Parts: sequence; C-alpha cells; structure tokens
Amino acid sequence: MNVPAEDSASDDGNPAPEPVPPGMKEKVLSAFPAFRSRNFRLYFIGQIVSMIGTWLQMVAQGWLVLEMTGSAFWVGVTAAASSLPTLFLSLFGGVIVDRYNRKTILLWTQSASMMLALVLGAVTLSGTVTLAVIMVMAFLLGCVAAVATPAIQAFLSEMVERSELHSAVALNAAIFNASRVIGPAIAGLMIAWIGTGGAFMVNGLSYLAVIAALLAIRTAPPLTKPEAHQPPLQSIREGIVYTWEHPVIRTIVLFVSVVSIFGWSFMSMLPVVAKQTFGMGSDGMGYLFSAFGLGSLSGTVLVSMSSGKIRSSMMVIGGILTFSIALGAFTFATDERIAMGFLFIAGIGMLSAFATMTATVQRLVEDRYRGRVMSIYLMVLMGFMPLGNLQVGFLSEHFGTALAIRIGSVVVLLATLFLFSYRKDIQSAWNDYRAAGA
Repeated sequence: MNVPAEDSASDDGNPAPEPVPPGMKEKVLSAFPAFRSRNFRLYFIGQIVSMIGTWLQMVAQGWLVLEMTGSAFWVGVTAAASSLPTLFLSLFGGVIVDRYNRKTILLWTQSASMMLALVLGAVTLSGTVTLAVIMVMAFLLGCVAAVATPAIQAFLSEMVERSELHSAVALNAAIFNASRVIGPAIAGLMIAWIGTGGAFMVNGLSYLAVIAALLAIRTAPPLTKPEAHQPPLQSIREGIVYTWEHPVIRTIVLFVSVVSIFGWSFMSMLPVVAKQTFGMGSDGMGYLFSAFGLGSLSGTVLVSMSSGKIRSSMMVIGGILTFSIALGAFTFATDERIAMGFLFIAGIGMLSAFATMTATVQRLVEDRYRGRVMSIYLMVLMGFMPLGNLQVGFLSEHFGTALAIRIGSVVVLLATLFLFSYRKDIQSAWNDYRAAGA
C-alpha cells in the first residue's frame, strides 16, 4: 500500500528523510540502459572514433572525385562502388556471422579496413592516385563492410542483456549519426589543411581505437550456433525464408528497399550541391553533411527517449513523411542556411524511422537467424544504395541535381502513404503469425 509522504515516519518517530535524488550518472543509465554494460561502453568509445574516420574518408573521396572529374555522375558511380559489394556479398557475410565468433570477425575486418585506408592515403599523397584506383579501393572497402556490418549488428546482442538491446541498437545508430555530424565538419577543414590524402590516412589510424576496444571486450560465446557443415547456400535460403515468412520483418525490408534507392541517394550529391548550387568550398560541403547528421543524431535520441511511449509504426511513418517533405523543400532552397535547416529536419525524420525499424528487427528476430536476417536487412539498406547513387547521378547529369533529388523524395512520400494505408493489414498478419507460432 502506498503511504503519503507526510504520514510516513522513521522508527524513532521522526519524519522519514527525503529520498536522495538520482545523480547524473543514474539519469543517464536510466535513459540509456546499454551503458550499464562495460563491454558496450568500450565498444561505444572505440566505434565512434572509428566512424568519425570513416566519414572523413567518405566525404574526402567524394570531393576528390569531383575535383578530378567535375562530374556528378562519377561521384555517384564511386559512391556506388563502395556499397555495391553489400548487394552481392551480404548474404554470405550473414552466414559467416552466424557460424563463427563475431568478435574475431570484427577484429579481422577492422584491421583490413585500416590497411586499405592507409594504402589509399599513401597513393593520394604520392600524387599517383587515379579514378580507377579510388574505385577499386572503394570496392574493396565495401567487400569488407559486407561482412563487418552484420557482424556489428549481431555482436550487440552479445554485449548487452536482452532488456538493454533496444537501447544498444539506438545508441549504435547514435554512433553513426554523431560521427556524421563531426566527421564531415572535420573533413571539410582537414581537406583544406592537409588534403584528401591526409584525411584518408587519419581514417586509417582511427581504426586503432575500435581494434583496441574489441581486444578489451570480454563476452561469453552464444548459446546456439548453426551446424558448421551446413552448406552456405542452404543457410542463406533458411534466412531468406524466415525473413519472408515473418510479416513485420518482410514489410520493413520491402519498405527499406524503396527508401534506400530513392531516399538515401541524395547524400552522394551533397558535394555537387555545395559546389555548383551554393558555390561553397569543402568546408561548406562539410556543413551540409553535418546539418543532416545533427538532425539524425537528434532522431536517434528521440527514439531512445520515447521508447514505449509512441507506437513503432507511427514513428516509422511519421519519420519518413517528415524526411521526404523536408528533402523536397531542400531542393527549392536558394540560401545555404535555409538548406541546412531543411537537412536538419530531414535527418530527424529519417533516423527516427530507421532507428525504430532496426530496433524492431533486432527485437523480433530469433537469435539463431540474427546474422542472416541482419545481413538481408543491411543488404537491402546499403546494397541497394548503388542503384540509388547511379540513378540520382544519371538524373543529375541530364536534368539537374535539384530535380533528381526531388523525384526521389516524391517516390519515398508515395511509398510511405502506401504503407500507412496498409498498416491494419500488416497488424492482422502479425497477429496471425504469432498465433500460429504459439
């Protein structure tokens, strides 16, 4: 029974002392439970340093290609080269992640990414870099990422308790978006100071942070593993069948495929917008990236703080509607400050939706399928980006960058309205699926 504060008393008859208000540490842990895990704290610090370096390289790569070719099309093609391997190799990466130690996989992939970044930096600083070299190195980095990205997502479930998984997923997205804020801004200044080659070298060195963190992390091996002798194609088929038969995960994957092609592709055109629309240099380009990144970071925090208070479906639909409308408005902006404002709003919408969708997939998937399902999800999210980069680059070259981005925002808007109209059917299918598995 609850006792009113004014009627409660201590054993000696004196009024009971007022409860001590929680300190800042407890408030943070209450809002972000994943930080209770020592392993996750180590991972968080190492990964955010590494991701800042990754954004340095992504921005520097786009700027270098634009300076070498002056072509929006080749900027899109180079961006496509880095994400194309995800389309073809992610499914095999998921099998590897479900079959072998995920920490070991991450150590090898992060080390390989470090070496590739250092090689590209050395070639660029020597003055012998060519467009072909950039594209080959981007493709190889994409091959490594096809294994590393699902491994990171699956490793989250080993670092934290299941009750903390939603927080871990949101904070992992926050790492990506905090680095999206910091990395491009640093990249713009760094390109001006030490050139693109120097930015590539700094990215290579940044991998040391995440490698050190992984070496310090201690986790118990997962309880279940698939049979090691199971043929890879059979393992892939099992993951695909499971994903397709699960009504919620299937809907998320199909929706993500549309947004990946027609929504995310605008990012590869920001160097073109900065230089040709607003007449800005590399530092101004960094501000455009950072505006979207700051909004994205705000979106992930919003998801973590509002968990359980707002329905996931409404967070996804509302977020993507906000993104598509703000992105369309961005294409009409004639002042860079107004453009940054629209990018900030677009970032909030996009990442509110994507952090929610990723957390939903992580929460619903069975652990024995986790690596394969996350590889399918990430294959669609990242592997379809080359198609988006190619189409937006082609349309930009022939009809202008603003119209190319605008077309994508309209397609995403229509897909979101379609999802909204079928939300009750999706809920009904999910109820039937759960009843059948009970």
